[in-house]
Amino acid sequence: MKTLLLILLLVVIVLAGALFFYVHGISAADPGNKEKIQITVEPGTGALQILNQLDEAGLVNNTMCGKIFVRLSSPEEIQANTYILNKSMTLTEIFDAMNTGNPKYISQSKFTVIEGATIPQAAEAIAKESGLSEEEILEKWSDRDYLNKLIDQYWFLTDDILNKDIKYPLEGYLYPETYFLDSEDPDIEEITASMLDKTDEVLTPLKDEISNKLDMSVHEFLSFASIVERESLFEDDRPMIAGVFKNRLDQNMALQSDITVNYALDKTGVNVSIADTQVDSKYNTYKYKGLPVGPICAVPERTMEDCINYEPNDYLFFFATEDGDVLYSKTYEEHQKVVEENRWY
Repeated sequence: MKTLLLILLLVVIVLAGALFFYVHGISAADPGNKEKIQITVEPGTGALQILNQLDEAGLVNNTMCGKIFVRLSSPEEIQANTYILNKSMTLTEIFDAMNTGNPKYISQSKFTVIEGATIPQAAEAIAKESGLSEEEILEKWSDRDYLNKLIDQYWFLTDDILNKDIKYPLEGYLYPETYFLDSEDPDIEEITASMLDKTDEVLTPLKDEISNKLDMSVHEFLSFASIVERESLFEDDRPMIAGVFKNRLDQNMALQSDITVNYALDKTGVNVSIADTQVDSKYNTYKYKGLPVGPICAVPERTMEDCINYEPNDYLFFFATEDGDVLYSKTYEEHQKVVEENRWY
């Protein structure tokens, strides 16, 4: 009888321990952490796939317990949507929100800043979805007190953005991405923080390579990468074009990028006149050697990586034909001949 009671006691202890382990495993991953995390559930996504998404986002306390929870609860009514969650939520709360489509956790709207977009274009995209005006967004993004606060908060923002010759201080620093708004009355500071947080996420792993491989500051690097982004029509061309611009920098030649001239003139396209190249702007890479005073557009991660891993070459000039081919030249004479034979604008 004593042996039986001992066995029963051990079973109870083991079961209680297992239950405690399970309950703890499906509890909040980080109680008290209200940082917003976006999770998009596509139509037809299964519960285990969603659990993997949650795990990758740091929302699962214990993966094994999470799998047991999914098996036991069999959530079958999960609604496709974009959810704004946080690490203080338990798995029960998360899956309840997804099963019911709780509007408290569903993103209200979204905006997209496209790759190569300028600050005015970003402001326009946000204004269309947020209820904020372009004017108040641009005013906030040029407020020096606010900018100084951001400089204190983000390692990659420096006093370089306060240069009086820069058109838009945050140009190149607001990462191009689709962002979801979780409020019907969003705050521009919250929106800006989410964009800068994404930039931080992308730039931090590249920090040492930017310094060691390119010998550039982050501001110089984003200025360099933004030119490559706007000058490259196709992904395959970027490493080579980055190499050409790196050659010109290394030889202390003017970059002579038409894109930077048009940015100075608030124009789009690639065509510039001789008169255009005379504009007195620190963005004019015909008039001023080296990099422009600041970035000229938003740069995606892949362009940053292509610039860091640029393709070494002997070329100093390139010309894009009408069908998208890029022709490279080592001398100005060769380049002029290529332009004369292939000019299309």
